[in-house]
Amino acid sequence: MAMEIVVRLDVMMAMRKMKGKDLAQRVGITEQNLSLLKSGKVKGMRFETLSRICEELECQPGDLLEAVKSD
Repeated sequence: MAMEIVVRLDVMMAMRKMKGKDLAQRVGITEQNLSLLKSGKVKGMRFETLSRICEELECQPGDLLEAVKSD
């Protein structure tokens, strides 16, 4: 079975009560790119961006990304 990476960024943002506009501004990316990240419609992410998101949300990468088995 293959593994699929599921992005849980929206869950962590809700837990931290942070709006997309604010997070995007603090991380230094566009709201559109943040939206694509939240939806999982990206093929990759820079570690620098991941690090900044984790810093702003006070979390670990594993809080944002989850590997699940896919059919």
